[in-house]
Amino acid sequence: MFDKPQKSYTDLLGKTNRIVEGTSLEGNIVSQADFRLDGHLIGNFTSTGRLVIGPAGSVTGDIICKTADIEGKFNGKIEVTDILNIRSKASIKGEAIVGKLSVEPGADFSASCVMRNLHKNPLTNGGSEEKIA
Repeated sequence: MFDKPQKSYTDLLGKTNRIVEGTSLEGNIVSQADFRLDGHLIGNFTSTGRLVIGPAGSVTGDIICKTADIEGKFNGKIEVTDILNIRSKASIKGEAIVGKLSVEPGADFSASCVMRNLHKNPLTNGGSEEKIA
């Protein structure tokens, strides 16, 4: 009657994956959870969560995720539905498609960038609804 749904193992761990410094991967990563990469990835990364590329981390390939914080190196195409934060020590080369963009002074941002437009549609009750085009 009062049974709680059983949490999965990843729920109990906080849903964060991590690739530590000194680790190199070749291939594609698909993750539902947040991900921190301090190693090197040659391949594509896809997640419905957040990606953090640490200061020693690098990705050569394509990234699709909800939010991203980049402190390390990235070369390829990145598509972020919410916000892309580029830290001061980051080096970004390639193409970026973002909802919002934040670049700290000192970052190397050598990429073409497309920002998705937010359209506000009026609602009948006087409010507004945001949609990403």
